[in-house]
Amino acid sequence: MLWLMRFLARSVGRVSGYFGSRGPEHLRTARCGEMEAYFYLRSLGYRIVAKNFRSARDRGEIDIIGWDGSTLCFVEVKTHSRQGFVPPEVAVDTSKRAHIRSVARRYVQQLRTDRPPICRFDVVSVVLGDNTHGPIIRLHKGAFSWRPGNSFQRRLHPSERRAGG
Repeated sequence: MLWLMRFLARSVGRVSGYFGSRGPEHLRTARCGEMEAYFYLRSLGYRIVAKNFRSARDRGEIDIIGWDGSTLCFVEVKTHSRQGFVPPEVAVDTSKRAHIRSVARRYVQQLRTDRPPICRFDVVSVVLGDNTHGPIIRLHKGAFSWRPGNSFQRRLHPSERRAGG
């Protein structure tokens, strides 16, 4: 059933391109990447509970929030339209991680639980490429932690696959 939903979402995206643009190109690319990441995470068993979560007190947003088993995951999605010299996940710099942490704190504070859940910060890297092969998607679990100063590069644990049609 998940493959059918992905197929329909991709088809609607392609057809809408023929009838005029819906916003700037970089925003359409980002939306497409977030859709691909959503379906990829669902296929791995993540239970998605929020998309594009914003807090009134913080600027920025968290692209996807979901449960991977008993761990609450805050997922940042970075997308490129084609393979380049620098991978998309490099854009999750110190400033971006600080914004994500701040919004994540607000999200956890609003949960009505006795104890805060175990949390993890993941990054999904999406390279859309051409329509013949499907996107290249990389999941970096635990890309950074609550504490600033943890190096993104040291903490990469990628699981990679090419997402087919």
